[in-house]
Amino acid sequence: MSVLSKLKETIVCLKAGRVTLPYPAQARPVPERFRGRPIFDAAKCTGCGGCANNCPAREILVFDVCQEVRVLQYLGRRCTYCGRCADVCPEKAVTMSHEFENATNAIGDIQQRIELFMSTCQRCGRCFKEPTTLDQLKMKGYRFDDVAHERWVFRSKAYLESEPVVDDIKIEWD
Repeated sequence: MSVLSKLKETIVCLKAGRVTLPYPAQARPVPERFRGRPIFDAAKCTGCGGCANNCPAREILVFDVCQEVRVLQYLGRRCTYCGRCADVCPEKAVTMSHEFENATNAIGDIQQRIELFMSTCQRCGRCFKEPTTLDQLKMKGYRFDDVAHERWVFRSKAYLESEPVVDDIKIEWD
């Protein structure tokens, strides 16, 4: 290669002008259908666990502390912002943000934790069943993801088709 060819290439590049965008100095608005990180609304959430069951990255963990308290935790480490959690949510409690810049030094800034109180019947102790949410997902029993170590736990007994969820209370008459 000769010096002359390099000089010609330099002149062509200088004529082209500036190609890059002035991003840090001047931010452009995000597109209309941009999907940022998921945002969870605790007021709308029924605790069905559909977002956790359908997350391909397994970044949403569900843990039942007891029959009345359910914890949903979004980790955000491997999330690809696919939006499947927002698409599956029957109550529209999960929405995708329009934030473009999510960089942080602490992963705790992205994580979200929701503690939900699941209403139970005072007579039999069962959770109230939402016919549209829980019956569609056919989720029965407890979820037990390892929230302390932030990992998803697979249990083969997550779906009980043949067994009842809770036995009926036997009442003895005097």
